[in-house]
Amino acid sequence: MIDTAMTSLEHSTDAIARRTPVRSTYRLQLRPDALTFADARAIAEYLQQLGISHLYLSPVLTAMPGSTHGYDVTDPTTVSAALGGPAGFKALSDEVRGRGMGLIVDLVPNHVGVADPRQNPWWWDVLRNGKQSPYAHYFDIDWSTGNGAGGRIALPVLAGETDVAALSVDRTGPEPMLALRDLRFPIAPGTDGENALRTHDKQHYRLVTWKSGLCGYRRYFTVGGLAAVRQEETAVFDATHRELAAWCEHDLIDGVRVDHPDGLARPTEYLTRLRRLIGPQRLLLVEKVLSNREPLDATLPIDGTTGYDALADLGGVLLDPDGEPALTELSRQFTGHGSDRAWFTEQEHRIKRAVAETMLVPEMRRLVAAIKRDAKAETCDTMALTNATIEVLSFMPVYRTDYAPLAGMVGAVVAEVARRNSELTTPLQVLVTALAVGGEAATRFHQVGGAITAKAVEDTMFYRAARLVSLQEMGADPVRFGCSPIEFHLANAERATRWPAGMTALSTHDTKRGEDVRARIGVLSQVADTWAQAVTAWDEIAPGPDGATTLFLLQNMFGVWPADGRPAATVPGLRDRLHLFAEKAMREAGTRTSWEEPDIEFEQAVHQWIDTVIDGPVGAELGDLVADLAPHAWSDSLAQKLLQLGGPGIPDVYQGCELWEDSLVDPDNRRPVDFNHRNLLLQSLTGTPDLDPSGAAKMWIVAYALWLRRERPECFVGGTYTPLFATGDHAQRLIAYARGRRGEPPEVIVAATRHSVALAETGWTDTVLDLPQGDWTDRLTGHTFSGRARLEKLFARLPVALLVR
Repeated sequence: MIDTAMTSLEHSTDAIARRTPVRSTYRLQLRPDALTFADARAIAEYLQQLGISHLYLSPVLTAMPGSTHGYDVTDPTTVSAALGGPAGFKALSDEVRGRGMGLIVDLVPNHVGVADPRQNPWWWDVLRNGKQSPYAHYFDIDWSTGNGAGGRIALPVLAGETDVAALSVDRTGPEPMLALRDLRFPIAPGTDGENALRTHDKQHYRLVTWKSGLCGYRRYFTVGGLAAVRQEETAVFDATHRELAAWCEHDLIDGVRVDHPDGLARPTEYLTRLRRLIGPQRLLLVEKVLSNREPLDATLPIDGTTGYDALADLGGVLLDPDGEPALTELSRQFTGHGSDRAWFTEQEHRIKRAVAETMLVPEMRRLVAAIKRDAKAETCDTMALTNATIEVLSFMPVYRTDYAPLAGMVGAVVAEVARRNSELTTPLQVLVTALAVGGEAATRFHQVGGAITAKAVEDTMFYRAARLVSLQEMGADPVRFGCSPIEFHLANAERATRWPAGMTALSTHDTKRGEDVRARIGVLSQVADTWAQAVTAWDEIAPGPDGATTLFLLQNMFGVWPADGRPAATVPGLRDRLHLFAEKAMREAGTRTSWEEPDIEFEQAVHQWIDTVIDGPVGAELGDLVADLAPHAWSDSLAQKLLQLGGPGIPDVYQGCELWEDSLVDPDNRRPVDFNHRNLLLQSLTGTPDLDPSGAAKMWIVAYALWLRRERPECFVGGTYTPLFATGDHAQRLIAYARGRRGEPPEVIVAATRHSVALAETGWTDTVLDLPQGDWTDRLTGHTFSGRARLEKLFARLPVALLVR
């Protein structure tokens, strides 16, 4: 297999010297203990043979010691020594460039890690010197006397009010420090004393409990260990992008992925400045969660998003809408609601209000104070203004509304709130006056709105709903039970025209479930009645402690259960992974337990139930069902993968996902990958593999699709997109499209099976696909077709086809 593929990998010296266009990316989660720059260099040859054009790296700047993700950057001015430092980074760039490949780097402009102040030189200096620190304006700090901490920086690190009594002075180092357990805090010059409490009272900061509702700085959502930085300040932008500028100057990278730009004060201005820095030719992608039918702002100087929007379409088109009624009724039976539009709308509003009134109290306090200042309405009733502002933010259908296509949305929402609540008329007038100024209040309004949405929707509501959990994903709308082929094709056609170089994704480090787990859960839409009967019976055999938790966890267990016949109890690590996932899911949902106030008794009951399922008859029956449906789960996995790899945009392969993967939410999806096994499997493939637990069929498809993108790049990024439709009894069970060069006939056809469960009984019967003129060879099987292709023959070997003229 490799010998044939590698013939197209020969590059002349001149070609290598030129920057390689980005055709595909492979996401690597770098970590000091498992995947350094040197380790990435070692797998570069494998990724080249797989057909990848660019390595897409998680953040590479100095982060918190031991960080397994890199988003807690502590020093934005240095490349992580733990990963290999600047020399290691350059060596990796040289390695991939020498192979005709390139690098995309992940940038974190919104926040830095401050969980251990000693690790962050800027933060340490601010805590030590207060407003006099040269870095004081780098952070979004509330220095006002009314900030709840007497004008000092409130640091929510205490477990309880009495925790501060455990403070001591650590004199073992070159300077005295306040010590609280393993944490250390600086002591301002001239304030050292024998009494730790009195010394604490003289500092520029004040240690408070995390339940106090105080935090002296803007955070990343509600994470106290991540302090926001003010990229709107030129000095801050220059300091935090110094390394990036050097990488561009020395041509080490080919593009940038921007983490969470919605948290910035003025994301459009930031992206404009960033584009100027990296130049017009490098790829610029943003991690942007687009709400239901929200358009991406075409005026932004970017190439697209990181692909959550595509993810929803790729999985949604494979769902069977006929399963919606039965799954809705099952949800109603177990949870008391159907997880339908009415429930989601009510829940979203209620949870957003709760988030604003609890988790984000410090941010709301600062926002309301800014509204009063900008509206020159200092005498306005604070409680009424807070209530009105929260109500408006709770009805916002998007993360933030200051993007060009969303002009007028705030006015519409405010008008609706005023119509519903006439008693809010006066405070709403104050809010509108402040927003019209376009100053600090408007900035904070958009920042807080995004945080409320993220915490309420992705981090809470998506753990409460239980109709079909594969729909509860970043960028998805669980109310829409998938999407029709027509919707899919139109979305793809628009992507091909408007965002030809945007990223598409199926798995990321932030997805709630990996792509193959979602695909398998999605198959339940095809067997909804069978699933409902099974779950009802299992709940009688092993009753769960809570209906919603039971239904939610059973779907996720179905998604990761071994498909090779092994009892789940014998799969290394699976039991622990399920328990960890259950703990996170229960606490994020926040209905019976939470991170802030865990209900240990309820959690223990859930953990006992999980063990009962794993070790008892329910687990055995669950395993039988997984085995019965495994071919259909694999069919959907291959379908969504090939639809992604052949579709518009630049497809990303998340590390390890060239084989079946069973990842749940982070940190489960950041586990180290066995690249040696994957490399050996790629080398060993000599013919079309069977659909089996090895995942060889998925690797086969990934490799052939990526090789074709390399062979005919003009057909893909910037190429044409033409929907294709079958005729016959099962025409709706095909999803297919053609790709080609602009102005020329199609050269590539991607075809995939959908709703395969029913096909197992009937076969394709008379269903056919009329091919464009010419002879078409399926790269996956070697079979050739022309004219009218019978789908029973097209899919005789695999449930997908990659036809080339």
